[in-house]
Amino acid sequence: MDMTAIAIVAICAWALVSIVDSAKDKSKRKLNNKEADAYKAEIAELKERVSVLEKIVTDERYDLKKQFADLEKDRVA
Repeated sequence: MDMTAIAIVAICAWALVSIVDSAKDKSKRKLNNKEADAYKAEIAELKERVSVLEKIVTDERYDLKKQFADLEKDRVA
């Protein structure tokens, strides 16, 4: 009778440890998913900024303004 009780307690303890470990793994995965989502949002934001900068730099007026600024620097110096 005592061996049966010990076996039942051991099985219950093993099941409890398994459940706790499983819960820890799920919370780690959620954290990793949150981090991944944050990185994805940041990458999307940076892509948008790069796109805007490309539009500015490739605009003909930007190049003309830069040339005028360079001429002003040369005249002042």
